[in-house]
Amino acid sequence: MKEISCPVVKKDHGDKVSGRSLYVGDYDGEGVLTGKLLHAKVAHARIVEVSLPELPQGYLYVDRNDVPGDNNVNIVKDDTPVYARETVEYIGEPIGMVVGPDPKEVERLLSEIQVTYEELEPVLDLRKASEVFFHYEYGKGDLEAAFAQADKVYEEEFETGYQEQAYLETQGMMAVPEADGRMFVHGSMQCIYYVKGAVMRALGCGPDGVHILQDPTGGGFGGKEAFPSILACQVAVAAHKAQAPVRCVFDRREDLEYTSKRHPSLCVYKVAVKDGRVTAMDIDVKFNGGAYTTLSAVVLQRGLICADGVYNIENLHVVGEALKTNTTPTGAYRGFGAPQTFFAVELMMDHIARDLGVDSLEFKEAHMVKQGDATSTSGMYHFPVPLPAMIDEVDRACDFRRKHKEYAKPQTGRYRRGIGMSVYFHGAGFTGAGERDTIKAVCKLHKYPDGTVEILASNGEIGQGVRTTFPKIVARELNLPLEKVYYDQPDTARVPDSGPTVASRSLMIVGELLRRAAIQLRDKWVDGEDQMVEEHYKEPNFMIPFSLEDFHGDAYPTYAWGVHAIEVEVDTCTGRSQVLGATGSFDVGTPIDYNVVMGQMEGGFLQGIGYASMEHMNYDNKGRIRNNSFSDYLIPTTRDVPNLNCILHVEEYPDGPYGAKGAGELPLVGGPGAYVEALEQALGGVKLHHAPFTIEDTMNVILKEGL
Repeated sequence: MKEISCPVVKKDHGDKVSGRSLYVGDYDGEGVLTGKLLHAKVAHARIVEVSLPELPQGYLYVDRNDVPGDNNVNIVKDDTPVYARETVEYIGEPIGMVVGPDPKEVERLLSEIQVTYEELEPVLDLRKASEVFFHYEYGKGDLEAAFAQADKVYEEEFETGYQEQAYLETQGMMAVPEADGRMFVHGSMQCIYYVKGAVMRALGCGPDGVHILQDPTGGGFGGKEAFPSILACQVAVAAHKAQAPVRCVFDRREDLEYTSKRHPSLCVYKVAVKDGRVTAMDIDVKFNGGAYTTLSAVVLQRGLICADGVYNIENLHVVGEALKTNTTPTGAYRGFGAPQTFFAVELMMDHIARDLGVDSLEFKEAHMVKQGDATSTSGMYHFPVPLPAMIDEVDRACDFRRKHKEYAKPQTGRYRRGIGMSVYFHGAGFTGAGERDTIKAVCKLHKYPDGTVEILASNGEIGQGVRTTFPKIVARELNLPLEKVYYDQPDTARVPDSGPTVASRSLMIVGELLRRAAIQLRDKWVDGEDQMVEEHYKEPNFMIPFSLEDFHGDAYPTYAWGVHAIEVEVDTCTGRSQVLGATGSFDVGTPIDYNVVMGQMEGGFLQGIGYASMEHMNYDNKGRIRNNSFSDYLIPTTRDVPNLNCILHVEEYPDGPYGAKGAGELPLVGGPGAYVEALEQALGGVKLHHAPFTIEDTMNVILKEGL
């Protein structure tokens, strides 16, 4: 293990465990107005009238008529309104906000508002959706010839559902009009400059008219990438109208029911096989975008790019659409489109192997890419692909190959066992040319006369450890004690735009910029002087330029790799599936802090198992999400997977700091494929096609198959 990898106490550890950290809900309420949103109660309707009760002095109602700028939130396509327009497009859409000094009085007033609707027919089912938000298509090779020459053609359909981020801290934002006329917005978020752009647009002001601070944030997992921009606009408009601070913090039911989630998916795979080898894939991917576009464009892009998995498929056609329904808008979630398509392709390969009478792992190994192979988008795997070694590590740790063959034999008795494996990657960094052309990251180091160094960057601490790992990198290059380097909560008034805290990019991209900045400062260091250095992102020279128009080129500079093996035991009397063991090997390059990285691997792996098994969420026939509490939306705990074993396999990336590459999203992606394959074995080889696969689903198979 490299010296940089040795774990240290996290810089924010003391404040958080002692309760000193000030979250947005912790600020003194003196002079702060409470804001509560009026949510639509129907999925699709024209708003005929909003009848307000008499508002006491000091209480306000805020809606689209109070937006001083543009009533559109700056996200990607900018179609999400700050407050509802003439129609509502999903249950929960914010129509307005009641603001006032007493939270209980605000609640009372909110409950007395009467909204008259002219109801319209909602589209709730992804299969019936016709409005296309985004459409992409790409391919390579001669698909038609490959299918014409195939010995056999397989076609299957796979579905995945919602997944709720279930962060510990709910959504919360606060807006404060300042004496100089600026609007100060702070709260729980991942991307301060995203929020700044959105609030500027809503208020109709320039860059100097607003600044954004990230408060300590109790988890995000993607759920605080785009949604805080919406809530920030709403509280900023309310504070502008009231000319007083306004804070809105969601309760848990509100958060679970109305905030963005992982996109449900429907994937159809048509696969040609010749001489026992896959020669072509024709893939159709549909994502449920919900009522507005939010981040569906880039979520879909990533899902499509990895739709053929880790396999070398010479003849490929991939088409994908994000479709509108009158349901809660979906958005970013750890893995960002990849878990949906990796689930489908891993099961597809399992099913083909079983039909051909060969071991599924051996079948996958025969098709895996290696260094120098073309990617799905005709880029290149420029660096080593360590999957064979990682598979061997997992096999040694959990005896996978023996168990996989053993459990494939007919089983009897009440308890049946199965084991499954998924092999996968996660593209490290922003998709395509995003880093080069859109983000253009900048960071700075400020050395004070006393020799302390402050990191100035916009990346937020959301539990992944950047307030610790960034200073570790800078301190190492400057040969300073770690306590001499610090990284505060980022504020757009003080820090440059180093890009959003998304896409497993913070350490690989911004960490490397900081390392280079530290070298620059080291060369210029003058004791006792105040000094500032700045570093800008430059795309690596080896990259094949990516074109979004035809999905051609290097979608990512490098890849993080993962192997998951999950062993289950099914009780055929109750349908309950117990995870006997879960083993993962993860290549995220050099860990900048071993404990931080292992925490991410363990947490992400468990999150993926939850997505595969128990995190069932759906809407009713009116379009309302019913799983709106932790009583009926279950997330896994350590008791659900007591034997969780994570292994780090290091394949260094030369353009990352000390060999580090993207880590945060990787560990979740492979869980569903491995879990559901294990269930298939335990259930006698039946083919399964959706996730999560719950106890009820398992019992239905047991009854149908007579197990």
